[in-house]
Amino acid sequence: MLPRNVLYYGKDESLPARQQLRAGPLTLLFEEGGLRYIRLGDREILRRIYVGVRDRNWGTVPAAISNLRVDQTADSFEISYDAENKQGDIDFAWTGRIRGDAEGKIEFSMDGKARSTFWRNRIGFNVLHPIRECAGQECEVEKVDGSVARSEFPRFISPQQPFRDMRAISHQVVHGVWAEVRFAGDVFEMEDQRNWTDASYKTYCTPLSLPFPVEVKAGTRISQSVSLSLKGKVPRVQPESLSGRVTVSSRDMRPIQLPRLGVGVASHGQPLSRTALARLRALKLSHLRVDLRLSDPRYESDLRRAAMESRSLEVPLEIALILSDEADKELAELHARLEEIKPDVCTWLVFHTAEKSTTKKWVDLARICLSGYSPKAKFGAGTNAYFAELNRGRPGQDWADLVSYSINPQVHAFDNASLVESLEAQASTVESARQFLGGLPIVVSPVTLKPRFNANATGPEPEPAPGELPSQVDVRQMSLFGAGWTLGSIKHLAESGVASMTYYETTGWRGVMESEQGSALPERFRSLPGAVFPLYHVLADVGEFAEGGAAVSTSSAPLRVAGLVLHQGGRTRILLANFGSEPQKVRVWCTSLGKTVRVKQLDESNAEAAMTSPESFRAEPGRAIEAREGEVELSLAPYAIARIDSVSQGPP
Repeated sequence: MLPRNVLYYGKDESLPARQQLRAGPLTLLFEEGGLRYIRLGDREILRRIYVGVRDRNWGTVPAAISNLRVDQTADSFEISYDAENKQGDIDFAWTGRIRGDAEGKIEFSMDGKARSTFWRNRIGFNVLHPIRECAGQECEVEKVDGSVARSEFPRFISPQQPFRDMRAISHQVVHGVWAEVRFAGDVFEMEDQRNWTDASYKTYCTPLSLPFPVEVKAGTRISQSVSLSLKGKVPRVQPESLSGRVTVSSRDMRPIQLPRLGVGVASHGQPLSRTALARLRALKLSHLRVDLRLSDPRYESDLRRAAMESRSLEVPLEIALILSDEADKELAELHARLEEIKPDVCTWLVFHTAEKSTTKKWVDLARICLSGYSPKAKFGAGTNAYFAELNRGRPGQDWADLVSYSINPQVHAFDNASLVESLEAQASTVESARQFLGGLPIVVSPVTLKPRFNANATGPEPEPAPGELPSQVDVRQMSLFGAGWTLGSIKHLAESGVASMTYYETTGWRGVMESEQGSALPERFRSLPGAVFPLYHVLADVGEFAEGGAAVSTSSAPLRVAGLVLHQGGRTRILLANFGSEPQKVRVWCTSLGKTVRVKQLDESNAEAAMTSPESFRAEPGRAIEAREGEVELSLAPYAIARIDSVSQGPP
């Protein structure tokens, strides 16, 4: 049997300890040397304050904490600790001190020293303002020259830094109360992290206008500080409860058409077994994605394998074309291969090796060369990397049939909580894209848990050490948490109205199920050979409503529980995800549920059986319970996925 924590989130380890603290009227959490969720009542002021060390390729060097001391009273606290950021040739040590007083002031300082000579892109404080409370809201920015400018946090995602040369920033939390964040020790600026689907505005140092990477000599000292204080008459507020019942509700409205749903060809190169093909067909996919780098002569074998798998799955191909400056020749050769192999193609996503966002000439050239082969196929512009690249290199609205970009939640942070936070920012990318794309269909392809490649590296990427997983692999792929994150992603992208989305790969440790051969590193990626991953069942539950739509739903605690509401042919299905390690009581309200529903959970009690025998698991109808006036109450086990089906009109 798989250990419980492996089922939960892929590792047989405990999550980092969290400590709840008070600073007068403010509540917050201390975790791994940083502060999270600083709130005044139910209003989040800051999402996070932490110290980051970024290497020359923008990789984050983790910190090891020691000598931790926490002294707290009912309304104040003092914390001190030592930290080491050591990785490769980087060896940086620092001391952190945090103080919160009864007046609601928080001071956080770091004093560090380089113990080796290394290259860095950034070292210092990061302060995150939440998008839900701040987007479009007024703020005041104090510059390093002492001037003060009145502005606002961007509502739509800003392609460039909204504020530079910052000494302080203030915004109104509740009527008459402003929160001021003040910085010292370096020059700070802000970026809109929604460009990479982080749900925050990040203030950081050192400005990106300065050259990087920078060599840090051994013995170099770095000291910085950040303070938060409240201005105005602070009202008496009750601390927000971090437990208690969560409400998920859906307005009775016309559903949004569900996006087309596909997966990618497996990167491991192994053929799909008959069992895998049958299980993939059960997902009712609309397409299969394959990436072809046309300057690499080996692409023909990838195309042949993808064509064979698409025929077996009875779905067309979404082909990502990666062109070089020899595109004329490459596309002519591809056309010849297409006439020979005869794949069914629905979409061409056109990219160029030297461009982060596709320009018109390459889409026009691909259309000229390939439209004769598959006249109905669409030609897309966009980026093979992050929304940031699309936002900074916006395509026109009159020369592409659609626009695409990829998503992963781990550009800046890697813990479970940060991944959950990223989900609402996925919808922000779609909302912002519509401001400059007009009515062009938006394709999100692919969605992965980790970056497929480093789009911003300034040096060669190191190979994984013996026994280490490749950088593209996340152990949470095979876990219940991975299923919950997938559900949340589908919710936000579907409700925002994207035309199509592609998730993960067919099989392997980046897929929706394990290969027949099993994990190449079973001691690190603890999957079961030939088994599906829990996220497979989320995709299957959505696939059964492929011709239907999604209705907008809201959660009273979206960082704890998410809900996806589906409608099709008089039927309603609600999928719920518990993102945390504690059971959650949930009240679900949806007028279309009817008088009786069937409820089924995927959790630690049955996850392994659902992975090894998915057909039997999916055949189980769930238990029937009464829904009173469209309301259902249930308890979600840790990291559980729940499915609620209306049954008055018949089962799916």
